[in-house]
Amino acid sequence: MEQFPYPSTSQTNFEERVVEQIASARNSIHRQLAKVIVGQQDVIEQILIAIMGGGHCLITGAPGLAKTLLVKSISQIFHLKFQRVQFTPDLMPADITGTEILSETEAGRKMTFIPGPIFANMVLADEINRTPPKTQAALLEAMQEHQVTAAGVRHSLPDPFFVLATQNPVEMEGTYPLPEAQLDRFMFNVIIDYLPEDDEMKVVKNTTSNASETIEAIFTGQDVLNFQKVVRTVPVSDEILRRTVRLVAASRPGRPQSAPFAADWLNWGAGTRAAQNMILGAKVRALLHDRTHVLWDDVVALAKPVLRHRLLVNYRAEAEGITVEAIIDRLLAEPSAGTPAK
Repeated sequence: MEQFPYPSTSQTNFEERVVEQIASARNSIHRQLAKVIVGQQDVIEQILIAIMGGGHCLITGAPGLAKTLLVKSISQIFHLKFQRVQFTPDLMPADITGTEILSETEAGRKMTFIPGPIFANMVLADEINRTPPKTQAALLEAMQEHQVTAAGVRHSLPDPFFVLATQNPVEMEGTYPLPEAQLDRFMFNVIIDYLPEDDEMKVVKNTTSNASETIEAIFTGQDVLNFQKVVRTVPVSDEILRRTVRLVAASRPGRPQSAPFAADWLNWGAGTRAAQNMILGAKVRALLHDRTHVLWDDVVALAKPVLRHRLLVNYRAEAEGITVEAIIDRLLAEPSAGTPAK
């Protein structure tokens, strides 16, 4: 019988330290963000889960809701190199990835690659749906392979690497909706909504006075890589895995496992990557809530940010006023996605 080595004591101690660090990270990060961000606790947690899980985020919200400030503040907490790219209709792929220029060297003239703004740890793609598909596609290789190719030469991106893209849902005229293949690359679609009245009053008060506080860096890029490594060691029961797979499969119209209403309201359901992201995110959420095992509640909490950009509603659903959120609620209520033993 093949013998598997036990983990070394040093490796076990390393994982225990990282788990403790992640458990304490939630409160530390919220304390730092509270200096400049009011409310939006669920949004903050979802972005943190994506970062610690090594995924990308699509952030949807109206203008003026501090999307850029939130992303920049998180990059400061993790001491990551931050770049913001404003996507416009005239933006070219080379404006993002970089370009080659002819330069003078001691050996004569030669082509030199000048890295674009995507060569950062955290890239904010602001209003990504404002730029044509050709430029949107320039992000695909970077998001999936963590590299860009220029003149046939591959250039690796720094680790860790995240793309956080924003969309403005208010004004859709002149926009280019992201193709399904690119939407699927985003781990979450995070919705930022308007603040309650008391929180909005606090924002207005803080931003119209001289009071200002500085965000402190409490982690490093290496800490993020350690988080990502340890997250994958969190155990998940086969029962939760199976129910997660069934939940995703229930969204696919015309399939044996689909929910009865899927064909009525959906043109297309979620793929396997949705289940992968749901489980990976649930592992991070468990650690953030000071647990070393995944509960079904972790999966349920992340179902909407994982699925809302992967389900394509049809005209019938739109005519009946059925939203993606309502469909996800119905999927969670299906017997196949019922609450298992914890």
